[in-house]
Amino acid sequence: MTIHLEKAVSRVDGPLKVTGRALYAGEFGTADLCTGYVVNSSIAKGRILRIDTTEALKVVGVLDVLTHENRPAVASYNESYTDMDAADGKHFRPLYNDRILYSMQPVALVVAESFEAARYAASLVRVDYESEPPQADLYAQRSEAHKAPTELPPDRGDAEEAWTQAPVKVEAEYHSAAEFHNPMEMHASTVIYSTDGKLTIHDKTQGVQNSAQFISNIFGLPDGDVRVVTPFVGGAFGSGLRPQYQLVLATMAALKLKRSVRVVLSREQMFSFGHRPETLQHLKLACDQDGKLVSTIHEVMGETSSFEDFTEMVVVWSASLYQCPNVRLKYDLVPLDLYTPLDMRAPGAVLGVYALESAMDELSYAAGIDPLELRIRNFTATDPASGNNPYSSKELLECYRQGAERFGWNKRSPQPRSMKEGRQLIGYGMATGVWEAMQNPASAKAVITIDGSVVVSSATADIGTGTYTVMTQIAAECFGLPLEKVTFKLGDSTLPKAPLEGGSFTVSSVGSAVKQACEALQQQLLDQAKQDDQSPFKNFELTDVIFENGTMRIKASPQECIEITELLKQGGSPSMEALASASPKEERDNYTTATHSAVFVEVRVDEDFGTVQISRMVSAIAAGRILSLKPGRNQILGGMVWGIGMALQEEGMLDKKLARWMNHNIAEYHYPVNADIHDLDVIFVKEHDEIVNPLGAKGIGEIGIVGVAAAIANAIYHATGKRIRDLPITLDKVFQS
Repeated sequence: MTIHLEKAVSRVDGPLKVTGRALYAGEFGTADLCTGYVVNSSIAKGRILRIDTTEALKVVGVLDVLTHENRPAVASYNESYTDMDAADGKHFRPLYNDRILYSMQPVALVVAESFEAARYAASLVRVDYESEPPQADLYAQRSEAHKAPTELPPDRGDAEEAWTQAPVKVEAEYHSAAEFHNPMEMHASTVIYSTDGKLTIHDKTQGVQNSAQFISNIFGLPDGDVRVVTPFVGGAFGSGLRPQYQLVLATMAALKLKRSVRVVLSREQMFSFGHRPETLQHLKLACDQDGKLVSTIHEVMGETSSFEDFTEMVVVWSASLYQCPNVRLKYDLVPLDLYTPLDMRAPGAVLGVYALESAMDELSYAAGIDPLELRIRNFTATDPASGNNPYSSKELLECYRQGAERFGWNKRSPQPRSMKEGRQLIGYGMATGVWEAMQNPASAKAVITIDGSVVVSSATADIGTGTYTVMTQIAAECFGLPLEKVTFKLGDSTLPKAPLEGGSFTVSSVGSAVKQACEALQQQLLDQAKQDDQSPFKNFELTDVIFENGTMRIKASPQECIEITELLKQGGSPSMEALASASPKEERDNYTTATHSAVFVEVRVDEDFGTVQISRMVSAIAAGRILSLKPGRNQILGGMVWGIGMALQEEGMLDKKLARWMNHNIAEYHYPVNADIHDLDVIFVKEHDEIVNPLGAKGIGEIGIVGVAAAIANAIYHATGKRIRDLPITLDKVFQS
């Protein structure tokens, strides 16, 4: 049988991308296509007094300027409307009324025959405002915090009393700055208007069916009148989970003008919706003389907007990652006059684990115990937050062992500031990573044709993670076919139902559906073979046969086989198809399912300049079965790189008086480049899991970044003896601490 899974397969969509034949949302077009350009507000709070579009409308080629005063009627704008990734509250509605809720809010859309005309005319739109003082300082607004609308694990024991009585304890506050997604492809929507009023929309999205339903609901269109097609996404990292405002504006213009409209946001406008929220985290940890945790208190304040309550899983990890009898968690939100934050790679975990793992490092020094050893002593094989459910699998101890061995952790000198080469201070740091292993309901269709090729489809997305490739591998292995004989279709809202691509659950969800669709199709082929009373397959079940190179064979007697093409001929059809839906099995309810990692980092800090270089990093990952090694390794490497950015560079700089982001471009918003990246090493620890899903795969998009920032911060402390609790750790903080 041809084996494709767990191999280093090159991306099947790679040739299309490197040759420029892959089309993205802003690259589709039609003969009557016109362009929209967004006008953004210059204030953060208040209302619009007047919009003067006179000069803009004089520009040759300008067709219209849409504002809250002249936009077409919208079916559900005066009601609550939502999407699959919405936060609680009153969701932002572009061009709804004269109220300004945040800086750079869209206030008008100029539509013209050309992009150049639309952009120039947009500069001529004049808006008069009545401004109000915005609130954008998380520290200053702490008194306005309210409980986040999310359910936390219940308190265990008396955490405060246990902390007070403990012989070893630490208390610290950690701050993390806002981060922006900044995918390579900017957000765009191309709405193709048909003469019958139907819309085909090419939208940068992580969920085509979400965008289609969203538009249908807002504009009161029948479901069949809106089709969203997105075959390729140039990165998203969570920014495409919710439909962004350019989708609504482009659709609004297309329906009003009865023409096709494209709206592409500029790089500056990419900073006008969502980001990873700024947080303040207060940690109190305590252990006994042997290093066993006796108290964990984790309190978080995260920012949200004035109109929605954005919540993510920040504190829950502190109740489950380690065994501790006394735990108290708290999660509050502080409303600010900014746009609602968005999910961003490993939402919640990357923040909460940063603070927890930094505090664990501080506790290790207070207890005089090696940081790795402290974590091993507090390892738990069950999940304390769930009432001690067993994990479906958990090879975290093996991550510690293999990662430490590959990294050379035993060469670490325990004393901070004790390792040095010339003027370079050398530090070793490590941290644990964790992310939930989820599965959502999904469907897929498999079709086999007379030439022996297989086409599998589902309305999922590929945001660069390798979805095309791994789904092709799953189907190819099921049928024992070479990869070139299998095609996987995605990114079309008319395909079988799929969840949003996010949370590292695409392989477990859609992959399981693909596997089941292929097996259902195999069953149909076997049933067809059994129609012949003389068939050697008459008394065999699906588990007794294999599919290989266009044939179906009996495992015990491989010489007994039949061509798939012959079966199709017998059935009188040039093709055969099967649709299957996969859902989490009930057995999962008795287990906790999660991925884990151990991250080891070496930093070099220049004594004279305070610069920090990440010279080495090893990440050992336990994530079940790794179905596609090359895209899988790439996912972890990408997470490691982003962790470096989070720890050292990425920071949305906010003018708190204006509530406006000052570095809204990729020249001043810093992130890692090639010169910042050195020796990155990935270890996939073998982990067998029959509970998590039929494939045994847990997902790896998120786990690669979790724990990285903490490991870097811990390494900087070991190198310098300075504990910096404010991300990003820039050289001025290294000098000042």
